[in-house]
Amino acid sequence: MSPHAGEGPAPQPTDWNLPNALTVLRILLVPVYGALLLHDDGSRPWWRFAAWVVFAVAALTDGLDGKLARSRGQITNFGKIADPIADKALTGMAFIGLSLLGSVWWWVTVVILVREFGITLLRFVVIRHGVMPAGRGGKLKTMLQTFSLGLLTLPLWVAPLGDLWEWGAYALLAAAVVVTVASGVDYVFKAVRLRETSERTRLRRARREGARRE
Repeated sequence: MSPHAGEGPAPQPTDWNLPNALTVLRILLVPVYGALLLHDDGSRPWWRFAAWVVFAVAALTDGLDGKLARSRGQITNFGKIADPIADKALTGMAFIGLSLLGSVWWWVTVVILVREFGITLLRFVVIRHGVMPAGRGGKLKTMLQTFSLGLLTLPLWVAPLGDLWEWGAYALLAAAVVVTVASGVDYVFKAVRLRETSERTRLRRARREGARRE
């Protein structure tokens, strides 16, 4: 008899763990970042710098919580749901806040947010057909958004070579928009292929079961 015979299924990790705590921390930091960013209409350099510190801490927890969850075997349903919500809340607050301050065009914010929430909804719609893993485009999109939003959060007008830094921030933002839209279109095609593959598999199984009954 196998030494593992009779053993039940592996215990599920509890929601009370470090990766989930980091995700919750990121969600809690979103209104803090927003309040600091918009304080005095974003005109005080020290408040803007404080907002950048909060944004940087929140952004760092983004990659860290997932790595810890995988390495410790602490992947939970709560984490699967809360992590993307935390990501969208942080970037959404940054885009909306910076648009309110006139640092980011509103059309950019609308395009980005429609793509982000649209793809999140699409993932939930097709989840019964399978999981759409994050591709390279999605990861590049996240990196470009994070760096451009971080730079635009800073009070660049008081920094040495501030105009150059601002130019670099907008160049990154332009690249983020292009990659965000392109990766969004790619996800739509992946979702269609995933659904078609799932339907073909389901039909083949139905035919095999029908042949066995005959």
